[in-house]
Amino acid sequence: MLQHKPAAPGGQGAFDPAFQADLLRLFRWRRDVRQFRTDPVDDALFRSVTAAAWLAPSVGLSQPWRFVTVDDPVRRAAIRANFARCNQAALDAQRGERAALYARLKLAGLDQAPRHLAVFAEPDPAQGSGLGRQTMAQTVAYSAVLAIHTLWLAARAAGLGLGWVSILEPDAVNATLDIPPGWQFIAYLCLGFPAAESDTPALETAGWEQRRAPTTETLLRR
Repeated sequence: MLQHKPAAPGGQGAFDPAFQADLLRLFRWRRDVRQFRTDPVDDALFRSVTAAAWLAPSVGLSQPWRFVTVDDPVRRAAIRANFARCNQAALDAQRGERAALYARLKLAGLDQAPRHLAVFAEPDPAQGSGLGRQTMAQTVAYSAVLAIHTLWLAARAAGLGLGWVSILEPDAVNATLDIPPGWQFIAYLCLGFPAAESDTPALETAGWEQRRAPTTETLLRR
């Protein structure tokens, strides 16, 4: 559990225990939402939660994430068709009980969520002047993922749910959305009010996988 520490002289110090408890509750209730209400998300709320992404850390302060809102019904339909093809291929790859379980998973966010966002990383942004990524170029993509997670928490704190759709073919997404050459597709996000709320991952509820606590295999000492 997070521990409270006295404020450092002249500095902010730690947040109080009540805030720390609320923060852990936010982490626990942040879920990958797959089923949404169709209620609209107004522009002010949408702007406020997406703006939080710009508070995320990034390699060399490069802020390489690029967000694309997807409102056009034709483009959304193309993304939905892309998902259907990839999802069928994923189902065909399953065997036995896993195939039956996969077929029962409800991945309805693309049809229900009122807001769609595609997230990309610009691989060599001018901002940051290359600091910190000469030996690990993938830190640019990692930075975009951190922006997504920051948005995710901000959305959950505002009562919204976010679903990350990864069952998509990236080149087809880039073509559908007419993305500048070189941008790396990171995620397609569905955003809206969740149809139901739970502090248990949906895949755990469905019996696909169980969340595990840290173990000696995942926390090594050297």
